[in-house]
Amino acid sequence: MADTKNVRSCKLRASITPGTVLILLAGRFRGKRVVFLKQLESGLLLVTGPFCLNGVPLRRVDQAYVIATSTKLDLSGVEVNAKINDSWFKRSKDAKSAEQQFFGDSDGKQKKLLPAELIQTQKKLDRELVASITKTPLLLSYLKCSFSLKKGQSPHLMKF
Repeated sequence: MADTKNVRSCKLRASITPGTVLILLAGRFRGKRVVFLKQLESGLLLVTGPFCLNGVPLRRVDQAYVIATSTKLDLSGVEVNAKINDSWFKRSKDAKSAEQQFFGDSDGKQKKLLPAELIQTQKKLDRELVASITKTPLLLSYLKCSFSLKKGQSPHLMKF
């Protein structure tokens, strides 16, 4: 019997549509507000801060780790590159000799530079998003500030 995996992307929540402002619940950028761009083939959500506003770059996020807000952004002037898919986020593996693998890296951690294509794509998306964000009053400052709960606040009783 052959082992075959049939990978299906999970169904997107009805509250999440392109342009929806989401709140990240876990990870390095928890509490940050981001803009949803599209769903990838793997079922993950493609989101961005924009980076120039709140420091969140293009990222893949599982929809279980976001809260969808009622705030929507018009993405008519924003073109999401078709090349941005799951393979676009794969990291290249550096070839190491057996000796380096055994003894470890004696130089310590070196800062890896991002590819120029990734930086250009991020800047282009940021320009287009900020242009549409500035059309809505107070949305710029809304995306800059992070979400947090105070004592006595329950997220399941809130309307986002």
